[in-house]
Amino acid sequence: MPTSHQPLPKSVPLNIRVNPEVRNLIDRAAELLGKNRTDFMLEAWQRVAEEALLDRPVFTVEQDIHAAFLARFDAPPQPNERLRRTMTTTGPWDAV
Repeated sequence: MPTSHQPLPKSVPLNIRVNPEVRNLIDRAAELLGKNRTDFMLEAWQRVAEEALLDRPVFTVEQDIHAAFLARFDAPPQPNERLRRTMTTTGPWDAV
C-alpha cells in the first residue's frame, strides 16, 4: 500500500469470474455503446457504487452531541401514561 508521499498507481488489477452468457451480454451492450468490455464494466460499477453511497443518509454531529444521543438511546424508557397505555392495549391482531 502506498504511503502518503508516494503517488497512487494509475490502475490496479481487478479479476472476476463470470459465466459465458453474462460475458456475452456485457460484450453486446459494450459494443452497442462503442466501448470495450473493461470501460463498460468500470463505468457501470462506478455508477452503481456511487448510487449506493448516495442513497445512504449521512449525519455529522459533534462528539458531545453524539454521546448525548447515544446515552438517551441506550437509557431504558421512563414509565409514563402513554407507554402504559401502549403496553396494555390489545392489538388489532389479538382481537377476535
